[in-house]
Amino acid sequence: MAGTLQTLILSPATSATVRLRPRNARFSSHGDRLSVRPVNIGPHRSISPPVRASGASPGQVGGNDYAPKIPGKVKAGNPFSKFVADNFLPLALIGGVALGLANPTPGCLADRYYLSKFSTFGIFIISGLTLRSGEIGAAAEAWPVGMFGLGSILLFSPYFSKLILQIQLQPQEFVTGLALFSCMPTTLSSGVALTQVPFSISKFIADGVGVTVPTKQLFKSLVLTLLIPLILGKILRESFRGLADFVDNNRKLFSRISAVFLSLVPWIQVSRSRSLLLMVQPAMFLVAIGTGTVLHLILLASNAFAIQCLSTVTGGSQSVFAKKENANAALLVASQKTLPVLVAVVEQLGGAFGESGLLVLPCVAAHLIQIIMDSFLVNFWLRKDAASDSLKVA
Repeated sequence: MAGTLQTLILSPATSATVRLRPRNARFSSHGDRLSVRPVNIGPHRSISPPVRASGASPGQVGGNDYAPKIPGKVKAGNPFSKFVADNFLPLALIGGVALGLANPTPGCLADRYYLSKFSTFGIFIISGLTLRSGEIGAAAEAWPVGMFGLGSILLFSPYFSKLILQIQLQPQEFVTGLALFSCMPTTLSSGVALTQVPFSISKFIADGVGVTVPTKQLFKSLVLTLLIPLILGKILRESFRGLADFVDNNRKLFSRISAVFLSLVPWIQVSRSRSLLLMVQPAMFLVAIGTGTVLHLILLASNAFAIQCLSTVTGGSQSVFAKKENANAALLVASQKTLPVLVAVVEQLGGAFGESGLLVLPCVAAHLIQIIMDSFLVNFWLRKDAASDSLKVA
């Protein structure tokens, strides 16, 4: 099972159900289908996480920056094909790493022609093309939940980078990469979340590693690399109705294209750093993976506690935070971090924090851990809802 948060749709306390639908990710199960997509709380990586639970989405990627959709009915067919379809993003990322380690020459050639920059641009173009205006409106109606998510993403989770930097690992890039990862917004978000990234890196990480970050330059680069493509994709969607219909009817295809774009990143970075990666002790890499896992667990627990407290003090069962769809979506998107934005940041920094391949690799692993852990969580919710529905019918 796999999935990633991408566009998240929150619903107001009195409105209809929230639609969780992923882009780059999907969770598989044998129940209903749960979809989540990153919600733009500022604008997009918004509460934006794309989690998608589906039997057959978004990331976020970006992605593609890439939050859940409820798994649908299992269709009969080739078990292998179904497995690949259900786990396309994780398999693509793992495949990229494996190819880079097996033969670095093609990856180094791709890097020479700036293919990674093209892939990042493509991830966010797709994010804009698949961003529905109705989803933005639904999220706006549940603005208190969106504000909570924004606060957690921008103000709370970056502080964990200070703790991560205290860990002693060789190579040091593993630690720095995870610290950078903790400063990232939730799956493919942009806008306010994106604008905060350069300042978070400068405040929480640069001093810890003895590096000066050109904040203004990094901000401009991220706007050009991430925000402009996202806006361009959205403009194209709104300008051509036929294009919007085509994208909506082929969301799985665009989700997989985005996953392929994202997988190019670890392929290129691992190819460039292959000789250094082969010198890393496996135990060090396992510690880095464990650190990423613990970070995600802490964020899940902290955000779950905060949501419960906010629900209690803002009206109890009548609170917008008490609505199950809103609470679940906010929990996922506020606890996930995005790989696409991290990759863009690492590239823009140009090696200021160390070898890019060593910075990115533990974050790829942490991204996969998020997908796996959250897929279990989403399927737990699905089974719980199914059991509740059965009791009501009885």
